[in-house]
Amino acid sequence: MTSPATISPEEAADRLALRELFDAYAHCADRRDAKGQMALFTEDTHFLVYMDAKAAEPTQELRGRESLAPVFDALNAYAATTHFNGQSTISLTGDTATGESYCIAHHLTVNDDGTRTLMIASIRYLDHFTKQPDGRWLFAERRLMVDWTETRPSVA
Repeated sequence: MTSPATISPEEAADRLALRELFDAYAHCADRRDAKGQMALFTEDTHFLVYMDAKAAEPTQELRGRESLAPVFDALNAYAATTHFNGQSTISLTGDTATGESYCIAHHLTVNDDGTRTLMIASIRYLDHFTKQPDGRWLFAERRLMVDWTETRPSVA
């Protein structure tokens, strides 16, 4: 890990841009902006979902930006979602980077009879990033790792 005293202005800008990328992903998810969320990924992206982070094989594996639409559209099943992003680590190597970020995702369901349930998921994202010629960072690969979930009744 680089100490703050040894970070160049360029590296600081890249680290900030990557953090903003993490946050943009969560913001788009919560606002149901699937197109905006998809735009955060490279055309040839690789996206893997592990509903059990300890599993050897992913629950779902997608290739290509356009293949992400149904995954992000699935959030429409919830009345509301809120993602809280936590700590993250990033390792930069020129125009590529890797990172791990933590998120607590809250998913609210309101049933036809008015009952409400809240599903909370502890998620880690294992990412590979690439810097585009225009200077923007995008996800080249994202592994969504669900460490645990809890579902409970929710009151209005």
